[in-house]
Amino acid sequence: MDEKKVVQIGGSIEKSLQGEYTIDVSSVLKEAWQLTLRSRIAINLGLLFTLILGIVVSFLISNTMGGIEQVIKDPQSTTLLNIVVTMVIYPFLVGVEMMGVFHAVGLKTNSKLIFAFLKRGSWVAVCALLTSVLITLGMSLFVFPGIYLAVALSLVLPLVVDKKLSPIKAITLSLQVTRFQWFKLLAIYSLLFLTLFLSLIPLAILAKTQFSVIGVMLFLVALTFIAPLFYNVKGILYREIFGMQLQASDAPAQQTSDTFSA
Repeated sequence: MDEKKVVQIGGSIEKSLQGEYTIDVSSVLKEAWQLTLRSRIAINLGLLFTLILGIVVSFLISNTMGGIEQVIKDPQSTTLLNIVVTMVIYPFLVGVEMMGVFHAVGLKTNSKLIFAFLKRGSWVAVCALLTSVLITLGMSLFVFPGIYLAVALSLVLPLVVDKKLSPIKAITLSLQVTRFQWFKLLAIYSLLFLTLFLSLIPLAILAKTQFSVIGVMLFLVALTFIAPLFYNVKGILYREIFGMQLQASDAPAQQTSDTFSA
């Protein structure tokens, strides 16, 4: 019988708290693109499910408040709707986040992974809500604090399900660790945002022409690459900063299959 051992892949919390990790912007983006070419279907299906779920929840909740038009007119109703949708979809969306992490450590995934972390769903929902509140408050304070928090807290959800941290501990740890390479993280997310912006140009150009449908189709196709790229980038960053422990047999060829089944 093969005895399984724990393998640490990537960084570690202990080292990252001392700033002992590096982020290479070009290398992260190149690796994420290669992962995306091989593994975008699972992420896209996971995102499609959460999108549909969010739409259904929004429709049902808004109907209880007098309709979507009434909700939009009332800031309090809009806030309440956003809170409910956040609490519902993030326990599933964290599965998409973990797809990126798993891809980064060499594991194959499928769309069913969005249901794999529902046991931690309440902690994930609370963490997502706290993070959203902090970023919103930061945005109201001259914008930059909000941008800083959005970058610094971008990896908190995997900490809740992978490291089994509470929302407060995950947020605190993320703030402590990301400060060392914050500007490189900002550069990576800025390049991803620029890619999204560029993908919107054909849509904007064709919007008022008879070829508007083509513009929409081009954008949707681009989005099926950009969205998985975003989550694979986050997975690589998580690996490099926090690392991940896997159970594997002594045979290297069996690491991926053994770990995933565990």
